Amino acid sequence: MKIHRIYAVILRYLYYFKHSYDRISDAFYWPAMDLLLWGLTGYYFASINHNAVNAVSGVITAMVFWIFIWRAQYEITINLLTELWDKNLINFFGAPLKFSEWVVSVMIVGILKGFLSFFFAAGLAFLFYKINVFVVGWHAPVFILLLFLSGWSIGFFVSSIIFRFGSKIQTLGWSFIWLFAPFTAIYYPVDILPKWAQFISKFVPASYVFEQIRSIVFRNTVDNTQLIICLLLNVLYLTLSLMLLNTSFKKMKERGLAKLY
Repeated sequence: MKIHRIYAVILRYLYYFKHSYDRISDAFYWPAMDLLLWGLTGYYFASINHNAVNAVSGVITAMVFWIFIWRAQYEITINLLTELWDKNLINFFGAPLKFSEWVVSVMIVGILKGFLSFFFAAGLAFLFYKINVFVVGWHAPVFILLLFLSGWSIGFFVSSIIFRFGSKIQTLGWSFIWLFAPFTAIYYPVDILPKWAQFISKFVPASYVFEQIRSIVFRNTVDNTQLIICLLLNVLYLTLSLMLLNTSFKKMKERGLAKLY
């Protein structure tokens, strides 16, 4: 892989972000709306039951950290769909650009935009509700890494499906990740889910992260064993998704990239 080619792809997507009001609104509008709606709803219940104040803090902190997994997945699938919508995929890979270089590029773009949206949302959480999401302390980098790994796994999996079926299933690019949301324990602990849903949650890596975020907010403790399980699941899923993505891309090249449009 060549650094200058990776840099060029990153620059392309950053310029696209700068001149696209849709991308800008995605980065700032939706995090702000989530914080307003869920934060105000939480404080309404806290006004009824004062014991719910910590629960509100846990929900808002988890919501802010959810940005990393959402952003990591979103940047992979939406940038791929952008090339399809612009009918630019043939030009893209007709250039001396390796597929692996594109993969690394969208991962880096996801990191950059993830932190941009995260710090924006963290600032709003403190401004609106006086909640400091950095209460998780030195565990924050660990949580962030694990959430990025989860987002990349989902993003590459969805991209492999898009390479197989084209833009006719483009809605998966921004909606598929929300299929996991009920099992990731963002807004509530896993143990309130039905037994069958709790079983699914055991195989969703992000659920371990959000459970530990709540554990810090409520009890100031962390179970490192749960984080190790999360890491192992993430490594497994990311490896499988990259293998599937590579296979799908090769199959698509055999059939012709133009058939994706």
